Amino acid sequence: MQVVYQRCAAVDVGKDVIAVAVRLPGDGPDGRQVIKRTFKTFYGVLGEAARWLMELGVTHVAMEATGIYSMPVYHALIEHGDFEKVLVCNAGHVKNVPGRKTDFSDAEWLVHLLECGLLAGSFIPPAEIKAARDVIRYRAKVAQHRVSEIARLGNVLQDAGIKIDSVASSIATKSGRAMIEALIDGERRGPVLAELARGKMRAKIADLSMALEGRFGDHHALMCRLHLDHIDHLEAMLARLDAQIEAMMAPFQCWRDLLTTIPGIGPLSAAAVISEIGVTVAEFFPDDAHLASWTGLCPGNHESAGRRRSARRRKGNEHLQSILVECAWAAVRHDGYLKSLYHRHVMKWGGYRSATAKKKAIVVVAHAMIVIIWHVLATGKPYYELGTDYFTRRLDPERETRRLIARLQALGHTVTLQPAA
Repeated sequence: MQVVYQRCAAVDVGKDVIAVAVRLPGDGPDGRQVIKRTFKTFYGVLGEAARWLMELGVTHVAMEATGIYSMPVYHALIEHGDFEKVLVCNAGHVKNVPGRKTDFSDAEWLVHLLECGLLAGSFIPPAEIKAARDVIRYRAKVAQHRVSEIARLGNVLQDAGIKIDSVASSIATKSGRAMIEALIDGERRGPVLAELARGKMRAKIADLSMALEGRFGDHHALMCRLHLDHIDHLEAMLARLDAQIEAMMAPFQCWRDLLTTIPGIGPLSAAAVISEIGVTVAEFFPDDAHLASWTGLCPGNHESAGRRRSARRRKGNEHLQSILVECAWAAVRHDGYLKSLYHRHVMKWGGYRSATAKKKAIVVVAHAMIVIIWHVLATGKPYYELGTDYFTRRLDPERETRRLIARLQALGHTVTLQPAA
């Protein structure tokens, strides 16, 4: 193959050692030479590696994306070198031939692909976006831990025969918290505990009186105290993280406001989307199809010998996928284009009685939302609602009439049309 980059290098990244292979013009059989060297992954040593590559005149460097271990190498090359391009490549796109795997052979294979221009780099967000991404992803983990802790608290109450969640929608309410605190303090009388109900819960005092009588003992009180303290700690962390996210999103407030014009996307979801893809989407993703593919929300291609096989979607950014699916469920609860799109595909795949149909349809809505997000961020214009009747307006009335008549006739009916007044 034709050599595109004359002086290039590839790095095989490990936790403790990196293997570097450099391809330069030389006296080899193909007019090229290979130089190999290993470096420890201490940050100062990585800086030495970058300077060594600069001394060799290297202009392009590539490495596999190996999770967190590739980031110090990438940043050391950026900070201590002046390369034209540093690529962090998807490991699935650069697999070597099986049976000949060593660190140096992987680096050599990677540098061969690089010198021929066959590698594309992954999306590496700017530093401020990466910082926001870390905070928002951690917030999602803390929120999951809070949900798990509430579930554990519910298990303790169930073991004690306390059935608050059989009457109330959740134990994580002010009324539920007051009742649990009273149980911990020693109150065991159901009617007395039920009187702690607030708001709409007071209409259920009779049922609560029975639900709050059980075998709650000292051990249950200890476990509930520990769970409540942990929940309080997690809620304090969530409040602190929310404040930090607001501060980090201040420079991107105009783009965040644009995203919140899309149905189903709130301020926190908009911040999460920005933290995953940035705001200059057209710079990293040429069009909406590239962004949808990178996210993993579009059908895959698997065609051979003229036969189309499974079109299951490819793996992508799992964090962004979960955000968009959650936003899609919120969007389809409001009248508009996205709700009509959801209804259309649910009926296509089996109707509302089919859980599979609803899951497949919500992925279609999530795909539509990432396409909308690309256009909103690329154009700087807010979301334009197409309307609930978008698909109906596109129908040819005469063709739809013929289709419906044929359908009724197939069911054994005689159809007579009469123009409306």
